[in-house]
Amino acid sequence: MRLARAVGVVGISCLAGCAAYRGYQPRTYVVQPHDTLYSIAWRHDLDYHALARWNHIGPDYRITVGQILTLEPAARVAAPAARSATPGPPAAPGPPAAPVAAAPAEGNDAGARARAAPKISSASAGCAGGSSPAPQPWLWPTASALPPRAVAGGGVLLMGELGQPVIAACGGRVVYVGSGIRGYGNLIIIKHGDDYLSAYAHTRELAVREGQEVARGQLIARMGLGPHQRAALYFEIRYNGRPVDPIPYLSNPK
Repeated sequence: MRLARAVGVVGISCLAGCAAYRGYQPRTYVVQPHDTLYSIAWRHDLDYHALARWNHIGPDYRITVGQILTLEPAARVAAPAARSATPGPPAAPGPPAAPVAAAPAEGNDAGARARAAPKISSASAGCAGGSSPAPQPWLWPTASALPPRAVAGGGVLLMGELGQPVIAACGGRVVYVGSGIRGYGNLIIIKHGDDYLSAYAHTRELAVREGQEVARGQLIARMGLGPHQRAALYFEIRYNGRPVDPIPYLSNPK
């Protein structure tokens, strides 16, 4: 009788702990046609380096349709199991730990992202894209009839005329061309070095293809219709997956 009760208690404890672990579902994404690792990372506000690392993807960043990608680190998936384990005896007190600076908050908070952005100086502003290894200021991607309008999420909206030129703000490689990311219309993403990506949304008459190397100032598209069916370009710069204020990166406004 006592053995049965003991087994029952252990079973209930296991059910409680194991259910808590089994009930946790890590964030995942199933690769769709025309997806790239860069576009998936962009869609979910992730650094493509981290996304590749979490899913054991090689340096070619190749993915296949139907592949299931984990959108968070393994440590976060394992955390519920650690929380459900029976705590052991308290550890002996040790020396006080050195103070550690708080990490930037994750999520969609624009203020947190701005604080996490690298500091830009006049000597090092911009990206190290194109054929030159030295940092250089970025060009404005198109002329704007009105002052740039900040958009929640980190980018700016540049108002202009339908069909006006859109250029690469800095040299790099085109890693996404398409309309598969909701809310961006026709979108072009360019990779600049190892840390920076730039995006050009609501475009038409696309003049580049994925995998193409582009020079700073090269025509990549024409301005299309943005929000409220008005001619506009949405422009965004991301550093290690996080949007940053693009204005400090840009040369003198047009």
